[in-house]
Amino acid sequence: MKKKKSTKTISAKDFDKKFDRGESLIEHLDLDNTLRRVNVDFPEWTIEALDQESIRLGVSRQALIKTWIVEKLDSLTRTHKEKRI
Repeated sequence: MKKKKSTKTISAKDFDKKFDRGESLIEHLDLDNTLRRVNVDFPEWTIEALDQESIRLGVSRQALIKTWIVEKLDSLTRTHKEKRI
């Protein structure tokens, strides 16, 4: 298990001042929630279906994929918690 680093709390105004002065802000940033890029290969029919659904919903393909994955993971988490009760 990773040891969680604590960040120092700072107001937005003070954060902006430090930024404007070119000072380091690293102690105030939560870097544990950084994004990681992954590549996933899908068959052509899957891409076409994703594109049709993203057009229907008015969102990008990437937003649709992210939303569906998060929804599925949330559902699995709820299911696992219910089984433990």
